[in-house]
Amino acid sequence: MSESAYDIARILKALPHRYPMLLVDRVADLKVGEEITAIKAVSFNEAFFQGHFPGRPIMPGVLQVEALAQAAGILAVETLDLAGSGKLVYFMAIENAKFRAPVEPGCLLELNVGFVQQRSKVCKFWGKASVEGKVTCDVQFTAMIADAPA
Repeated sequence: MSESAYDIARILKALPHRYPMLLVDRVADLKVGEEITAIKAVSFNEAFFQGHFPGRPIMPGVLQVEALAQAAGILAVETLDLAGSGKLVYFMAIENAKFRAPVEPGCLLELNVGFVQQRSKVCKFWGKASVEGKVTCDVQFTAMIADAPA
């Protein structure tokens, strides 16, 4: 594995999320300070497919945005050297979210995220999710770096 790729063990060190909310399975490439490409393996066993929708399982768009935000969290943690600091990356705003195609079980959802603006406590990102080169979601979002709740 290259230095810029992460397996699940390394992802668990970078993110506080755990099952069933961990939505990043692998990092394919990370350019610190610039962008990240991560993968979510979408399985029929995901709990949300039981109700969204019976007979036509589709990954909710908000979970695509969450997966992109988690990839952004890894990018921020590595760029701002936050690993082990106890700091968390929190959503502040979601802007211009567009959902362009359904995501179904069996897909590898590619998550591409990069910085629009980077500051020490607030970062703005662009994000694009796709399956086999077809964009399923694109969005801009803002996150803040803060201490974990007491």
